[in-house]
Amino acid sequence: MAGNSKRRGAVRKSAKHPAASGGRGRRALEGKGPTPKAEDREYHPAHKRKLAAEVRAATTRQGTGRGASAAARAGASASRGGASAASRGDSSGSGRSSTARSTTTRSTTTRSTTMRPGTRSATHEIVAGRNAVLEALRAGVPVTTVYLAARIEHDDRTREIVAIAADARRPLLEVGRAELDKLTGGAVHQGVAVQVPPHAYADPDDLLDAAAAAGEPALVVALDGVTDPRNLGAVLRSAGAFGAHGVLIPARRAAGVTAAAWKVSAGAAARVPVARATNLARTLGEYRKAGVFVVGLDGGGDTAVADLPFAADPLVLVVGSEGKGLSRLVREQCDAIAAIPIASAVESLNAGVAAGIALYEVARRRSE
Repeated sequence: MAGNSKRRGAVRKSAKHPAASGGRGRRALEGKGPTPKAEDREYHPAHKRKLAAEVRAATTRQGTGRGASAAARAGASASRGGASAASRGDSSGSGRSSTARSTTTRSTTTRSTTMRPGTRSATHEIVAGRNAVLEALRAGVPVTTVYLAARIEHDDRTREIVAIAADARRPLLEVGRAELDKLTGGAVHQGVAVQVPPHAYADPDDLLDAAAAAGEPALVVALDGVTDPRNLGAVLRSAGAFGAHGVLIPARRAAGVTAAAWKVSAGAAARVPVARATNLARTLGEYRKAGVFVVGLDGGGDTAVADLPFAADPLVLVVGSEGKGLSRLVREQCDAIAAIPIASAVESLNAGVAAGIALYEVARRRSE
């Protein structure tokens, strides 16, 4: 015999009694019945679309039968034991609540607008946190997908989020905590996140038009070289709190309205318009020609913010970067340089804090 016949297993032995071929594997060849419809197969997209249609129909019936508001329907659903995406327990945290799968449907949008859980998009932004998400939905931001963590503990904010999303027919997607952590880049999401398209920036002239439409002297905050989006979010929050008509930022080498800015602004990014200037110094010069005073904030200024002579006039407050301060060209466009008195032990204030203090002083002076 050719080869190593002494090696174990090298010799092929033939069976003494070969098995009969007839009827072998008959049970494996038996049919399993008719193929179920696509909408009855749980893994099929048609099944998910069917669930989504049932949820929308149930929501419509609840709205027409009771005539209640969206928030009321969400609150009532919690007492019915999870008939909607509201909590099975009370909002005080006495029991673990969960989001009913009957209302948190899988996404029904196309792949071009909705991301898979655990992935990040290069064209869309993720806004995380209950306050930021709620303000975005209230402001009518074109949210493409609402993400809710599985077994989330609901409160009034999450119930309103679910209600607004259901009324606006925004896709609700229930994901695991690990997937939501990856989707938000490790941010503190509080179990809620939404996917939004890129921020729509206003034109610099729109900020002055908004003040004219309101019949008020313009109040705008301009940021010169601020690259931290969290500082931009803090400025947006202060601008919204003290009645500013908008925030002006450079188009290049500056922070934009990203998810981090949305998070820190606590939803103010949906209410306060943000304009981009191709050349900040040139835009400030055009503002001055329109009758707006430009005041820069700098620790070495010769005027205190509390004594600012232009507080009651149309005004632009310019905040520089924390490290370099105001640039030379921007400083040349300022009518005055104001300082915020601070203790000598502290070198400087960041942009968000400085803008908040200056806006408070202007609002106080205008109220007088």
